[in-house]
Amino acid sequence: MTVRVGVIGGGQLARMMIAPAVELGLELRVLAEAEGMSAELAATAVGDYRDAEAVRAFAADVDVITFDHEHVPQQVLQALVAEGVVVHPGPDALRFAQDKLVMRARLAELDVPQPDWAAVRTADELQVFLDAHDGRGVVKTPRGGYDGKGVRVVRAADDARDWLDAVGEGEALLVEELVPFVRELAQQVARRPSGETVAYPVVETVQRDGVCAEVIAPAPAATDRLVQVAEEIGRSIAEGLGVTGMLAVELFETDDERILVNELAMRPHNSGHWSQDGAVTGQFEQHLRAVADLPLGSTAPRAAWSVMVNILGGPADGTLEERFGGAMAEHPTAKIHTYGKSPRPGRKVGHVNVAGDDLDDAVYVARAAAAHFA
Repeated sequence: MTVRVGVIGGGQLARMMIAPAVELGLELRVLAEAEGMSAELAATAVGDYRDAEAVRAFAADVDVITFDHEHVPQQVLQALVAEGVVVHPGPDALRFAQDKLVMRARLAELDVPQPDWAAVRTADELQVFLDAHDGRGVVKTPRGGYDGKGVRVVRAADDARDWLDAVGEGEALLVEELVPFVRELAQQVARRPSGETVAYPVVETVQRDGVCAEVIAPAPAATDRLVQVAEEIGRSIAEGLGVTGMLAVELFETDDERILVNELAMRPHNSGHWSQDGAVTGQFEQHLRAVADLPLGSTAPRAAWSVMVNILGGPADGTLEERFGGAMAEHPTAKIHTYGKSPRPGRKVGHVNVAGDDLDDAVYVARAAAAHFA
C-alpha cells in the first residue's frame, strides 16, 4: 500500500516535500492554515492546527503525521498519540523545539555545549545575570520566536521591562550570554524510528537582520575537529531527544574555538535548502524517508561547494514569475525555487542554489540570480 504522509502546515517546507514524495511513491496530504498557501497543490484540508478536532479529522486518513512548523500545541499532539496516530517527530521531542527554556535544560542534562543561560522572571534576576556577563545578554521569549522575532540584545534590565511585565505566573524569559562568535554554523542530521542516523556536512550560515540570507556548504575552512564536533553534537541531540525526521542544530563558532548550540528545528530547515540540488539526498526527501521509516539516503555533496541565497521580499513591481526568464538566461547553472508567495518586504519568497568547484564563482552566480527577483 502507498504510505500516506500528512503534513500539518501549508508553508514552503510542505511545498518542497511534494516533488520528492511523488518520486518516492508516497501520498502527501497537507493540512493548510488557509486557502492559497504555498503547499496548496497537496492541500487536502484547510483548518486550524490549534483545533484538536480539525487535526484529528485530518490525521484519520493518513499513516503518519509530520510538520511544516513546530507550533502545534502539545495537547493536540498528545491527543493524536493517545488515539494511536503515528507522529514524527513526536510530542516528547517537539517540546524541546517549542520551548527554549525546556530545550536549554535538557541540553544541559545531555552535556551539550551551549551558552551560559538562565530563566528570569524579574528585573533583578535579569540584572544579576547581566552583571555576571559583562553587562550584556540576549533575552528571548521561550515560545514562538523565529527569524529574529522574540529575541532582544539587552545591556540593562530596563531594556526588557515590557517583556518582564508581561511574564505570567509560572512563566519566565530566557536570557543567554552574548556569545562572541566569529560565524554561525548549522549541522543537520536525519534519524528514523529504528535509530538509523545520517549527518550532512556542517554549513556556514549568514544572517541579515535576524534572517538567514545565505548558506555555504560545506562550511569554508572547517577543521577536522570542527566537523567532528558539530556532527557529534547533532547526533547526540537527535538521539538524546528522540527526534524522528530532520533535525537542524544552529551553532555558534566562537573566537576561542568553542562550538555552542544556539537553536533547534525539528523539520527541514533553511540551512539545508542547499541540499535540494547539492547533495545526493536532499533534506525534503530525507525527511520523508525518515518519517516513513524508509532507509536513509546518502548525504554526500554532489560538488565541492554549494551556495544557497534566499530571495527576500521579492520585486517591488511585478511578479516573481516575470523574473524567471532573465535569471535563467543569464545564469543557466542556477537552480531557482520559489514558494508561491506574494512579494512583501523581508518575506522569504524563494531561494537560489548553485553548486560547483569554485566557491567564489558559486557565490557570485547565486547572488546574481537572486538579484533578478529583487
